[in-house]
Amino acid sequence: MPVASSDEIPSATLRTTRTHSDSMTSSAKTVHIIGGGLAGSEAAWQLASAGVPVVLHEMRPVRGTEAHLTENLAELVCSNSFRSDDAANNAVGLLHEEMRRAGSLIMRAADAHKLPAGGALAVDRHGFSAAVQQALLAHPLIELRREEVAGLPPDDWDSVIVATGPLTSPALAEAIRRLSGEESLAFFDAIAPIVHHESIDLSIAWKQSRYDKGGPAGDGADYLNCPMTKDEYDAFVAGLLAGDKTEFKEWEHNTPYFNGCQPIEVIAASGPQTLRFGPMKPVGLRDPRTGHRPWAVVQLRQDNALGTLWNIVGFQTKLKHGEQTRLFRTIPGLQNAEFARLGGLHRNTFLNSPRLLDATLRLKAMPRLRFAGQITGCEGYVESAAVGLMTGKFAAAERRGLAPLAPPPTTAMGALLGHITGGADAATFQPMNVNFGLFPPIDGAFRGKERKQALSARALRDFDQWIAPTPLAAE
Repeated sequence: MPVASSDEIPSATLRTTRTHSDSMTSSAKTVHIIGGGLAGSEAAWQLASAGVPVVLHEMRPVRGTEAHLTENLAELVCSNSFRSDDAANNAVGLLHEEMRRAGSLIMRAADAHKLPAGGALAVDRHGFSAAVQQALLAHPLIELRREEVAGLPPDDWDSVIVATGPLTSPALAEAIRRLSGEESLAFFDAIAPIVHHESIDLSIAWKQSRYDKGGPAGDGADYLNCPMTKDEYDAFVAGLLAGDKTEFKEWEHNTPYFNGCQPIEVIAASGPQTLRFGPMKPVGLRDPRTGHRPWAVVQLRQDNALGTLWNIVGFQTKLKHGEQTRLFRTIPGLQNAEFARLGGLHRNTFLNSPRLLDATLRLKAMPRLRFAGQITGCEGYVESAAVGLMTGKFAAAERRGLAPLAPPPTTAMGALLGHITGGADAATFQPMNVNFGLFPPIDGAFRGKERKQALSARALRDFDQWIAPTPLAAE
């Protein structure tokens, strides 16, 4: 349902999942957030935690998307992994730690619902989403409205965070395109299949993490591994390349894939051994039946707290569903696999942010609009939530009469923000995960792990100075 000025909305439209308007005691004016994904949910939490009232607009279930299965806030539509949780040696692990120190709701829910996943932070997707939604609905300064914002927000919404993600509704996307005067960019994102645990043959598949590495909720045996011989691997790759795939529409043919989420058949097309050095690499693993490392390995990671669902790691695909079922059942250990979800492909939309957004993520053509999450051109759950966190703090600072102060570029948040808002070349801008290549150089003769650890230590020192005692407070 389209949203008009608040004076024009019929009373039936204003019915919400849960409303706390009567208990909103803050003197600050309301900030409107469009989109209840990870970025929008985190932005709402940061604003409300700062004493600023929020109206969170989520179009599901009024209008669905190509990828979402539920109407829940902060639904994870692809993997259930937040990737590495190593704050000392990995940029995304560092981003986790910065978010925790900033009071992130997304990280609080992730930590409360983590699953065994080696050195990664994986979560029970349903428990995670439920925890985020429950916290938001329980906050007295947050009102949730289930409605589509079809077009530009009403003029009387003087502070708006657009966190509609890569699956922005067509009407809003077109309004933003017309306003910015620039065609939106896009890339394809793929979804991996999920298998019922009871259908996996555990006489073939075994539990082990690479190099027996433990993690946030694991013990060094967090993945199920399905081994392949050379002949089985070669036959599998041939089947991938020959398999019937989803056809692109004519207007989609020039849309690129995001490198971090390429379909396995696209990876395989670049060379017959590519998968053995990518998602099917066997290093650090030993088949207990033979005592030797297999030629290739397909790994599965726990997807829910009960352990009844496991996703096939790195197996994003655009194969048609019948082909997926046939081909994936040729994998040893998955010959009788039953699938809770098969893989898929969807087109993601994002802004040319280096050209269109200012240093605090406001649209230059209409500064009352601020953007957060994947629509800004970041990639990944944690990156999207981190950008949502920053927009929430920026908008809260403005409501308190303060000038928003961006995190230092030496921090993971600041490095990601700098890339999105000007560090990247607008002519070739593509979605980016956080990585140490975005950070300013550090003085000293550091190499390899020492360099990463030095960058992380500097980042956390600078982040602590930024976040306390008065975050973003700059007169």
